[in-house]
Amino acid sequence: MKKTCALTRRGFLGAAAAGTAIATLGGWVRSGHAAPVKVAGIHTVPVENAWNSRLHQAMLNADKAGTIEYTFSESVANTDYARAMRQYAESGAQLIVGESYGVEREARQVAKDYPETAFLMGSSGGPQPDNFGVFGTWNHEAAYLTGIMAGHLTKSGILGAVGGYPIPEVNRLINAFRIGVREVKPDAKFLVGFIGTWFDPPKAKEAGLAQIDAGADILFGERIGTADAAKERGILAVGSLIDYIPRYPGVVFANAIWNFDPILGAAVADVAAGKPTGRDYSPYSFMKYGGNDVNYDPGIVPADVIATVKKKRAAIIAGEFEVPIDDSQPT
Repeated sequence: MKKTCALTRRGFLGAAAAGTAIATLGGWVRSGHAAPVKVAGIHTVPVENAWNSRLHQAMLNADKAGTIEYTFSESVANTDYARAMRQYAESGAQLIVGESYGVEREARQVAKDYPETAFLMGSSGGPQPDNFGVFGTWNHEAAYLTGIMAGHLTKSGILGAVGGYPIPEVNRLINAFRIGVREVKPDAKFLVGFIGTWFDPPKAKEAGLAQIDAGADILFGERIGTADAAKERGILAVGSLIDYIPRYPGVVFANAIWNFDPILGAAVADVAAGKPTGRDYSPYSFMKYGGNDVNYDPGIVPADVIATVKKKRAAIIAGEFEVPIDDSQPT
């Protein structure tokens, strides 16, 4: 069922599950008799953008399961972001999900002004009691595993990475990839470029081409468009957040996938239970919760390397190995 919203080019509001159906989300089991939580998503870029697509898909999944009623706005400028938050809070949204990276002060003030509304924001800052929860994109464990594969596959020993902004979550991801590479190839050299935007595929492609010209034969694409450079020049690439292998066959050999569902599930459960949401939900991104994982193309990655990766992955999930965390800006 469509819902018209003055804030967006398009919106979606799903119907609640009927009868006594049981829906699960992030460990929360809800009876069909309970009212779904009203959730609003606010995106600064189109929901097709990789990062936003993970939030959007998780909320669509929860809407379909009947645990939430979801509506959203996309391409909301930072200058309009606080207004969008206030409008959704005024309209009765119980949980507002979005990103406060460019509007930290304004977003936190809105949360103070609407203490009965819960907020769940991608943020590099800490939570704010009692209703401003935060999360980070912690798919560094998967990025580390893709680095192991890349270390085995590189021929030049020079690897590139294209990121949006050098914020902690992005830095951690690229650094984890490098750690995995260096376990296999200690003398590897790295190139990095930040394009200063979250969504500009042509700009990411140009950054990737420059790194290829400098000798890189594998690119880590934190931003959409990086794999286009790899495809054009006939080298390999690693994807992040979503599965790029179907879109770039023979080019993308692995992906550090991030799943927002466990984070959303934990926040929705808190809202449904009437608990404060002013906490850090980032740990639900860990592999042991299903928050991130790795996939690969067995036609490119050798079987013995896959076996090594599977062993490392099992150790991470079991808590026997912890991927080092380095949030410093990669150079």
